Amino acid sequence: MPPTGKVPDDYDRASELKAFDESKAGVKGLVDSGVSMVPRMFIRPPDKSEARNVRFNLPVIDLHGMEDDPIRRKQMVEAVREASETVGFFTVVNHGIPETVLEEMMDGTRRFHEQDNEVKKEFYTRDQTREVIYNSNFDLYISKAASWRDTFYCLLAPHPLDPQHLPPTCRDILMEYKEEIMRLGHKLLELMSEALGLNRNHLKDMDCAEGLGMVCHYYPACPQPELTMGLTNHSDNDFLTILLQDQIGGLQVLHQDQWVDVLPMPGALVINIGDLMQLITNDRFKSVEHRVLANQRGPRVSVACFFSTFQLPSSKIYEPIKELLSEENPPKYRGTTVREYLMYFRSKGLDGTSALAHFML
Repeated sequence: MPPTGKVPDDYDRASELKAFDESKAGVKGLVDSGVSMVPRMFIRPPDKSEARNVRFNLPVIDLHGMEDDPIRRKQMVEAVREASETVGFFTVVNHGIPETVLEEMMDGTRRFHEQDNEVKKEFYTRDQTREVIYNSNFDLYISKAASWRDTFYCLLAPHPLDPQHLPPTCRDILMEYKEEIMRLGHKLLELMSEALGLNRNHLKDMDCAEGLGMVCHYYPACPQPELTMGLTNHSDNDFLTILLQDQIGGLQVLHQDQWVDVLPMPGALVINIGDLMQLITNDRFKSVEHRVLANQRGPRVSVACFFSTFQLPSSKIYEPIKELLSEENPPKYRGTTVREYLMYFRSKGLDGTSALAHFML
């Protein structure tokens, strides 16, 4: 069936979604059952954008010498500034996280998704307030088409998560990786603060690294990848994202109205600016749309770490940083809490539009 988005009048999408959801087996369950065609609920409407797929190398920033070489640090700050203001994405190498830890985090993600489904089902929920969540497509019932992926999510900060609540298949590595990512996140926020001309602790002192959510995606091999997506185009609803991905590829970034492939680099991590960072920097740093293509190769595995407190109640208001404003550069956004931003983001789903527009003055 061509990706026209048109289906017969007697097609009961609601029933198909409900049956898929209640199976608690996710996309992997479909693949394991031997599907040779993409079910209708995954077939996406035609892409009307004029964006073309092109090759583009993200800026690569070497973090070696960050703490003890002032000249190197100054170069890093400038590289972070340029990447954050233009592309919204960059790759870091020599980031301090051992390659063995990265590999075990990927293996732990595979172990969770590939374990016996009866065990995995215990974590299946659509209750977004839970600390540990496994499901397929958080916006399943509001999106125009489901995406070809399953997801395991846990909120690891600001409140310490009891390790016993985590799946045994990846419990130890989740806790270890969390510590490594928090350290790296603090370093990156220092560089970003300096890139904005602020004190190096400014963004940390604003609690931009207070919360951390970890999202472990599993993209099974797709029999008809041209009909669906692994993850539809969206920007991230956080301050900062650190992505670990395997070597299969599929991540694309929208750069100068063109979809560009982010080619995997062994041992490297992909960093991107989130919506809340764009808001508090008053559009100085760019939160950019990205997506993941479905693939006949697979499974593809990735682990995205989001610096945000997500749905946790908080009265803290985030608005454009006063030190970055002037008569020539007045605030473009109203203040919001992280929770308010997230709730709006989730209510509209991954529909290809930015949630930031809702908060513009």
